[in-house]
Amino acid sequence: MRTYQETHPWLSFQLDLRRAPVSLWLMLGEAQSKVKHIAGVPLLPEVQEHFHRLSLARGALATTAIEGNTLTEEQVLAHLEGKLELPPSKEYLKQEVENVVRACNQIGERLLAGAPAEITSELIREYNRLVLQHLPEKDDVVPGEYTKCPVGVGRYPGAPVEDIPFLVDRMAAWLNTGLSDVGAPEEYEIAFGILRAVMAHLYLAWIHPFGDGNGRTARLLEFHILLEVGVPTVAAHLLSNHYNQTRSEYYRVLDVVHRNGGNPLPFVEYAVKGFVDALGEQVETIKGQQLIVHWFHHVHEVFRNQDTPTQVRRRRLVIDLTTSDGPVPFNKIRHISPRIAEAYAGKTDKTVRRDLNHLQKIGLVSKTPAGFIIRSNKLYGFLPPVRVDSTGASGTP
Repeated sequence: MRTYQETHPWLSFQLDLRRAPVSLWLMLGEAQSKVKHIAGVPLLPEVQEHFHRLSLARGALATTAIEGNTLTEEQVLAHLEGKLELPPSKEYLKQEVENVVRACNQIGERLLAGAPAEITSELIREYNRLVLQHLPEKDDVVPGEYTKCPVGVGRYPGAPVEDIPFLVDRMAAWLNTGLSDVGAPEEYEIAFGILRAVMAHLYLAWIHPFGDGNGRTARLLEFHILLEVGVPTVAAHLLSNHYNQTRSEYYRVLDVVHRNGGNPLPFVEYAVKGFVDALGEQVETIKGQQLIVHWFHHVHEVFRNQDTPTQVRRRRLVIDLTTSDGPVPFNKIRHISPRIAEAYAGKTDKTVRRDLNHLQKIGLVSKTPAGFIIRSNKLYGFLPPVRVDSTGASGTP
């Protein structure tokens, strides 16, 4: 008998899904479908770069914010661009974020290059070392080394320190076998990979093997597993975002699974539901970008073989209206972009009005009380028709 078997009997390294509700299976299937959709949709290079940078910033922020980091999303984005300046007393906040960013980049570069994805206790210790390096030292905390003093989170005590090496080794072996007691079909590798990622997070929180940075280490391990099974980098941070955005619920559910004898299903359901919701938001963002690409193609088709200065100016006006932030009043039309300002230089408002009238006539621009906008309803005309029920709850947006 080891001490943890008396103090933490729920550390059984088993996941009994016979009690899982139907909703969990449906959500896992939906998650796998959405992940494949996101992974299979091409984006313009500048959109892809923006999407990647934003997801990395939000993931790094979420990973550190849930443990007390107070930087904002704007500040993290500024840091990624090398523009963030903080007073010396707050430099450690930037270092916390930098550690997670560097660790995520290292994990991504290694796994996406085809390196072995096996999880080991050495790898887990390395992730802890990465998240704690260059930070102010704390008593009894050595980055990458197991704690020698009992630690915990909230009312939950970590595992007995004498059992930590054994427990981390066993956890790694269990995760490498794909939760062997579950028997995951190969064609559902992503769905069961999501389960593995959530269970890795939960077990590391339960064991709490390090003096500091356990949560950040758990989220790096989660990120590792999601990348391993094919979740694209832009989506592999979404679980961290979910935990941070629902922080009080995160701690509440952790407490529930601690007090219910170690049944992890409430935490699994909470995590998977948040992941599915976040994936849905990402799909909508990507779909919006795809619609814009189709819209640009449509505009160029409308003006095909019309290369006069007037028609080129009108085509560019539609494209620049597309990227404007909301309706543009008439008196600001000629200033929506440098190239439009140059095109209308020396021309009167009569020319601007004539262009807008023509664009309205051919169905590319609409006039609203707030100003001029593109005919966005045409964007949804590119979608296949579907039946909408009496509540309008489904079908074309």
